[in-house]
Amino acid sequence: MASASVWSVTTTTPTEESAQAIARAAVSERLAAGALIAGPVVSVFWHLGELGDGQEWRVELRTSSATRDKLADRIKELHPWDNPELIGQPIEWCPEEYANWVDRSTTASE
Repeated sequence: MASASVWSVTTTTPTEESAQAIARAAVSERLAAGALIAGPVVSVFWHLGELGDGQEWRVELRTSSATRDKLADRIKELHPWDNPELIGQPIEWCPEEYANWVDRSTTASE
């Protein structure tokens, strides 16, 4: 079984369209093997010294450890916000076949 070779990278966006644009670009550019979009979700946050809330769309992308930082940079380029939520977590366990798929999908030679 694979460990820590697969990463889950998550961001939120203000619209479904921006979520789809980020997901589509990341996968088509082979920075992510796949993406899940969920929403709308309700978010409560501090922004510019005030309590806020709003509707957001969550984008969760699967990538390899070798591609994680490039994916994060690309999300920042595409994201409509100056300081978006952008977090990554290693996947501690997944079947080896899944890890191999993620690796192949984020390698330009496939």
